[in-house]
Amino acid sequence: MELYNFSKDIGKKISKFDSDFVMSRIIQTGEKQTYIGCMYLEENGVVGFHQAVVPQLLLILNGEGYVRGNKEEYVKVQSGDAVFWEKDEWHETKTDKGLTAIVIESEELNPSSFMPLKK
Repeated sequence: MELYNFSKDIGKKISKFDSDFVMSRIIQTGEKQTYIGCMYLEENGVVGFHQAVVPQLLLILNGEGYVRGNKEEYVKVQSGDAVFWEKDEWHETKTDKGLTAIVIESEELNPSSFMPLKK
C-alpha cells in the first residue's frame, strides 16, 4: 500500500483568466488523456471565465458556490452537485464562502451514463 497527498498544501496557485484558486493534480491517464484534480477555492475564490479545452466535470465536495456557462446566468451549486461543460463551452465558477471540488477533464466524459440530471 502507498499513501499519497492531494491536500491544498501541495497544490499550485492558479491565477490564469483572473482566477484565484489552488489546484492539486491527482492523476493523468494514458492514450485518451484524462486529467483529475482537486480544486480549492477560498472565500471569494473564482475560476475565471474561460473556454473548456475538453469536456469537464466539476464535482462539488464541500461548500457552495455559483457556476455559469455561456450566459451570464449563475446557478447555485453545493456539496453533491456535479456540473458538466462540453468542449469549447465558456464557463466560470465562483464562491462567496469557499468550496472544494474534484475536476475531471477528458474527451471521453459522459456523465449521463451514471448520474441523473438534477431537477
